[in-house]
Amino acid sequence: MALWGGRFEGTVATSTQEFGASLPVDKYLYKQDIAASKAHAAMLAKQRIISLEDAEAITAGLSAIEADIEAGSFAFDINDEDIHMAVESELTRRIGEAGKRLHTGRSRNDQVATDTRLAAKALAKQLMEANLQLRHTLVDVANAHPKAVFPGMTHLQHAQPVLFSHHLLVYYWMFTRDFKRLLAAFQAADASPLGAAALAGTSYPLDRVASAYAMGFTQVIPNSLDAVSDRDFLLDLHYACSTMALHLSRLSEEIVLWSTTEFGFITLSDEFSTGSSIMPQKKNPDFAELIRGKTGRVYGNLLQLFVTCKGLPLAYNKDLQEDKEGALDSARTLLQSLEVMAGMIKTMTVNTDAMRVACNKGHLAATDVADYLVKHGMAFREAHAIVGGLVLECEHRGCQLDELPFEVFQEASPLFGKDIANALDIKAVVSARFTEGGTAPAAVREQMKLVCSSLVADEAALMGLSPVIEMGNLS
Repeated sequence: MALWGGRFEGTVATSTQEFGASLPVDKYLYKQDIAASKAHAAMLAKQRIISLEDAEAITAGLSAIEADIEAGSFAFDINDEDIHMAVESELTRRIGEAGKRLHTGRSRNDQVATDTRLAAKALAKQLMEANLQLRHTLVDVANAHPKAVFPGMTHLQHAQPVLFSHHLLVYYWMFTRDFKRLLAAFQAADASPLGAAALAGTSYPLDRVASAYAMGFTQVIPNSLDAVSDRDFLLDLHYACSTMALHLSRLSEEIVLWSTTEFGFITLSDEFSTGSSIMPQKKNPDFAELIRGKTGRVYGNLLQLFVTCKGLPLAYNKDLQEDKEGALDSARTLLQSLEVMAGMIKTMTVNTDAMRVACNKGHLAATDVADYLVKHGMAFREAHAIVGGLVLECEHRGCQLDELPFEVFQEASPLFGKDIANALDIKAVVSARFTEGGTAPAAVREQMKLVCSSLVADEAALMGLSPVIEMGNLS
């Protein structure tokens, strides 16, 4: 009979038992559940609610169960319904009456909320670590190609030349913002619900602060109803995951484009490419495409939790059993995606010659030619029209701006002098963008100082996190 079955005359049908069981999902939180139970038992003994001997027996029994789970010798039974009952049932079988006292002053409602918050902290920390590794990789590749010039685009059309390092650092800053969101999700989860019991607290003299600190939480949730019903912290984690998936997808799209024959800006290593079953010449960017494709499931998990929570009355409802699977899936998906992306970026060959050739197409110096006229006294709108006419002339002739005879420039405006050649030089165009945040080499060097500072700050933030109970591995 189920541990809650005293009020029932009959048993739950097998089909409904399987339908209602959360064990296939929440068994992955076994380390969190056991750690929370140990903290609860120690607190009960400290408060003289149970004996010290019972607490010691409970702790030893829980440690043995954890070891069996990790060794793959623990037999999970779907009849136990969830990880809490699976552990408690086995504990009672092993140590007898002392095991029955473990649940004093708590409910599965505050238990599951506690386990989920502990897991959210662990997952957020893992994601922050993987995020930092990818950002280090982006910085390393940017530093390895400080002079590579790259055709910056808008509307996927050639626009203005930029440094390739400048372009890569865009993604660095995207992932830096993702780190902040993950940190906020960690902090949102870092409060203990344990002791809220089912919804109203308990009549036992619990020390909620003591058990919270023992689990690595920095505070307790001040309202018992909120403690068991809140899943905002998971929504924060889902949102952080979804935004980071968006950024990974954007980078994946560029990798797919850059590796095409038409672009040829990069060559992916064999480790991160696949071939074709029929076309022997193919080298496909499948893993970038997969990262791009997996973004949809991460978004779906966020929406699923939003919909689950949107109409729930206080306090706990069984709907909240559906809160964990999506979070676990999104975190695992992103951990793999971050690792694969870092590997792709680290091992790809950057074809700087192809980038330089591409910069000689699409009239990338056009804005600087207009700026030349403005610096010689012409209004920008007039300069814009004149240079547009020069570009049209290039299209008719089938040439680039720097291939037009000087006489054509002078016919367009007497303000053009021989030094117009400087405005047409791609390296000079890049170097002219020296404002803060610009693409000039000097500006990018200054940006790199900010990059280094942000890495140091985020690594310090990671080191300063409250303790976490790492996710376990089921054999």
